[in-house]
Amino acid sequence: VQLQASGGGLVQAGGSLRLSCIDLSGSRRSINYYVMGWFRQAPGKEREFVAVISGMGSDIEYADFVKGRFTVSRDNGMNAVYLQMNSLKPEDTAAYYCARRTVAASTRPRNSGYDFWGQGTQVTVSS
Repeated sequence: VQLQASGGGLVQAGGSLRLSCIDLSGSRRSINYYVMGWFRQAPGKEREFVAVISGMGSDIEYADFVKGRFTVSRDNGMNAVYLQMNSLKPEDTAAYYCARRTVAASTRPRNSGYDFWGQGTQVTVSS
């Protein structure tokens, strides 16, 4: 499993970005139906939970600071997970990572229990 987040970039405050998480190994099943989480880490700060989606997409949770602005989704046919980020703020600037929970099917606990982490993608929001 080689998870890779992509889609980051430089955007002005109020703008939007859509992040994708795929498996570079070419597997068609490494993301499908697993609980997938999105996290971020800003320079000098600890990594923090952003969103999580269950294997079928029926259970979704967000960190309070992104509710109403970010939307997590998945396409199990494409073996991918997405994070649509709207109304971006300078404080959203961070490296964003996707992660997979292999063992459990629940979205709880939402900020731990992930065993595969992808390479991050940098999101920079200018004011």
